[in-house]
Amino acid sequence: MIQQILAKMIAYDKGDVPRIQHFIKVYSFAHMIGELEDISGAELLVLDIAAILHDIGIHPAEEKYGSSNGKYQEELGPDEARKLLSEFELSNSMIDRICYLIGHHHTYTNVQGMDYQILLEADFLVNAFEENMSKEAILSFRNKVFRTKTGINTLNTMFDIQ
Repeated sequence: MIQQILAKMIAYDKGDVPRIQHFIKVYSFAHMIGELEDISGAELLVLDIAAILHDIGIHPAEEKYGSSNGKYQEELGPDEARKLLSEFELSNSMIDRICYLIGHHHTYTNVQGMDYQILLEADFLVNAFEENMSKEAILSFRNKVFRTKTGINTLNTMFDIQ
């Protein structure tokens, strides 16, 4: 199912290579962190799907608001995700959780659940590189948001920081 969802999301973002590359990298980091943090099979599946679809609200946000602002992505992403996921055999509770994560992936307060925490960390690992963030900005975000041992170690190693 994951490979089918990846293929659907690549088709959804057709022609938008940077965004396709982005969600594949976020998915890869999220899956790695999830496995190394020993999250359960069902929770890992939710995390994987949410990581693949986390930015699905970008195109609708650009169409509606002329902006890819994170809050617009959170507003419009869940409905787009529900449409894409409708053909897959997932429970309503799984789809609800996936949509919740998509609807909060730019919200760094009141983080509830390892899947949510890991999605934030995986997205930042990719964004920090893609946006060429300063070490000071990376350290600040790490200290405020990162909580998993795997995420912290990965960030420290990637950016050679302590």
